[in-house]
Amino acid sequence: MEWTGLALLVLVGIGIIATGLPAAMVLIVAATLGAIIGTVTGAIDASTLWALPSRLINLFENDLLQALPLYVTMGLLLDRLPIADALYRAGNAMLPRSSSAPLVSGMMLGALLGPMNGSVGASVLGLSRVVSPRLAAEGIEAPVRHAIVAVASTLGVLVPPSLVLILLSDAMLSAHTIAVTATGRSDRVVNTQDIFHAALVPGAIFLALCLALSWIAGRAATKVPGRDRLTAGQAWLAVAALVSLVVLLGGVTLGYFYAVEAAAMGAFALLAAGLLTGRLHRAALGKLLSDAIALTGALFSLLVAATTFTMVLRLLGTADLVGKMVSSIPGGDVAAVAAVLCVLGISAFVLDAFEIIFVIVPIVIPPLLIRIADARWIAVLVLLTLQSSFLLPPFGYALMMVRGVLKEQVAFRPFLRALAPFLAAQWLLLLLVLLFPQLTHVGLSTDDASGLPAATLSDEEFSKRLNEMIKLPEPEPGYGLNRH
Repeated sequence: MEWTGLALLVLVGIGIIATGLPAAMVLIVAATLGAIIGTVTGAIDASTLWALPSRLINLFENDLLQALPLYVTMGLLLDRLPIADALYRAGNAMLPRSSSAPLVSGMMLGALLGPMNGSVGASVLGLSRVVSPRLAAEGIEAPVRHAIVAVASTLGVLVPPSLVLILLSDAMLSAHTIAVTATGRSDRVVNTQDIFHAALVPGAIFLALCLALSWIAGRAATKVPGRDRLTAGQAWLAVAALVSLVVLLGGVTLGYFYAVEAAAMGAFALLAAGLLTGRLHRAALGKLLSDAIALTGALFSLLVAATTFTMVLRLLGTADLVGKMVSSIPGGDVAAVAAVLCVLGISAFVLDAFEIIFVIVPIVIPPLLIRIADARWIAVLVLLTLQSSFLLPPFGYALMMVRGVLKEQVAFRPFLRALAPFLAAQWLLLLLVLLFPQLTHVGLSTDDASGLPAATLSDEEFSKRLNEMIKLPEPEPGYGLNRH
């Protein structure tokens, strides 16, 4: 029945594309179908399905999930407050006067606000409202405007404490725990802070490449823009916002704040600023909180559905099958990692980054970490692949959001030409990190146990430990069909 799980994965992709239904609904239907097939054929003992409630309870006891509603709220607040506009005007005023300044300023704005926006969609909305109209007024062609907004909206993925980075860190912690337990290695299991530090150098490289490419792209503009008028109020707001962002982002990166604490401080500060300035009157606040609850509910429903689906796949033996596939990939560690990244890239054609984190990562990453001990390296490569998925033509989430929000008719080929240099930079960075794992270990001691190579396992030992890894816990007493 192992192949049934892979068929269900394909069915999920087809269902999301063909029906247009929410991914959570498609995952629940696929999980139910898999459970029925497994129970009827005898591959699944019906009593083991009662392990699901305890798994969901353990899932929601994770303190890190408190960050989800906070990040969603911050993204909505940033979209409604004039902070982005003040930062953009201040950036334009400080940069040398040239046709490239607006593009560079827009890219920097994406890097500053992206980590606090909560999602790529929120970043697209904010940048489309603030940056795109000014780029149009300054003679920047529509394909270039679309490309700049799309790329800038994904920069926050690599900068801590972004929501994608937090969720991936939690998934990597679980996967690494499984791998360490299965192999008996003495690795220190990675935590969120480890993944934050590992992503710093690759993130800085990509930001530098994006700023340079934005400067080059701006040279084709038809006119040199004038200076943005920056009022005293906007200047003070820009300075206060910049200092606050640097303190929050730097505090998380250096370990002074936890990601949840930073999200809480950021959300509270933005909410207080909105209330004090009168920007958030009663009706606006009610609408904002309603949207926050709806978006948070969508994320939690996706997490519950993905947890249910992955449990069914493990019961069907699909995780064992995937583990054997990973162990049999020839060509060494780099080839194995590249093959898994290709699977994630293919998944990105039908799944967004959150769905990949919740559904695909728990299946393919644990067996990879059994084979390769360097969890920081694997985590950053997965993160870069997820960021690439947002810009993957023609169905990347950021691309589709930009086309939907800006509502401009732009031919696909000119848009792709404008986007191509940024895609090339992104894939070049992915290749550099793949070939040079040291980029994810800058600033770490060389004797860190979690970075040591894994001991080679025989096929028999690998299979034995993989079976132990995927074995489900026994149902708790009282969890039965006749429970009253």
